[in-house]
Amino acid sequence: MDGEGEPRYGLETEKKVERETSRMVTTITVDGMSCGGCERNVVDALEDISGVSEASADHENGTATVEGEANIDELVTAVENAGYSASP
Repeated sequence: MDGEGEPRYGLETEKKVERETSRMVTTITVDGMSCGGCERNVVDALEDISGVSEASADHENGTATVEGEANIDELVTAVENAGYSASP
């Protein structure tokens, strides 16, 4: 509004704040995966962990990557319980 009580057109009246969300990405080493089925087993085990928003696994590189706020020890234990060796 201007000093006369009239709206001021063409001026930005609100500031928009763009919030950048940070995401935690954790990669662990997984031994024993040999195929896509193994990758799926590891991903399924990781996605069952509270705090995991997304998981992926790569048997060729021997890694699994998790996005979210999960504890690293829980991730390793979940992969081991699925039948694979894992380390942070």
